[in-house]
Amino acid sequence: MMNREELYINGEWVAASGEGEIDVVNPATEQVIGSVPIGSQADVDAAVNAASTAFQSWSQSSIEDRVGYLNALSAAFKDRGEELAQLITAEVGTPIGYSRMAMVGTPRVVARSYAKMLENFEWEEEVRNSLIVKEPVGVCAFITPWNFPLHQIIGKVAPAIAAGCTMVLKPSKEAPLNAFILADIIDDIGLPAGVFNLVSGHGSEVGEHLSSHPEVDMVSFTGSTSAGVRVSQAAAPS
Repeated sequence: MMNREELYINGEWVAASGEGEIDVVNPATEQVIGSVPIGSQADVDAAVNAASTAFQSWSQSSIEDRVGYLNALSAAFKDRGEELAQLITAEVGTPIGYSRMAMVGTPRVVARSYAKMLENFEWEEEVRNSLIVKEPVGVCAFITPWNFPLHQIIGKVAPAIAAGCTMVLKPSKEAPLNAFILADIIDDIGLPAGVFNLVSGHGSEVGEHLSSHPEVDMVSFTGSTSAGVRVSQAAAPS
């Protein structure tokens, strides 16, 4: 059993202000394999505030630092690959071979690829008489699905790190445990406090409040059409 009792906010594991927990069920055995805390709107506010504060310095971080963190992330996926693969198989029900190859192997490659791309990325580009300047957008809200949990997360987190953005992640309630391992890894590699924040919970509270938060500059969502409509409606006013 993997029972996670705290959220990752501003570089620290902190108690959730919501009540109760979400059970994680193995779809093959229908047995509970762990739980995560139920976050609240107050937790979202704390996470977004931490990300907003961290953006001031992280957006000015060196390319060398960002490359180093992305390569460290990729290396950690290799070191903890079997642990992550076994966990994702238990959460999602994929065959263990596929979890090793795609569910963990692909995120490892993605993190490494963004590090490689960043080394030669052109932040300014002249087009005729115009100058295009590429800058980090700000605080990003990430809402991810259950079916390719870690892959979908890294597909959002890695480019955000590369760009100099900060972020708040709400993973799916069906397969959230791998996101908590990711937070452990991010803490271990020393990514600055507030750059990455993790708030688990229900979409109707955490997801919608995160999507509508006035200090969030970009929302990246992957999931069902119906949930996407709600996220879009929540995000539109801000």
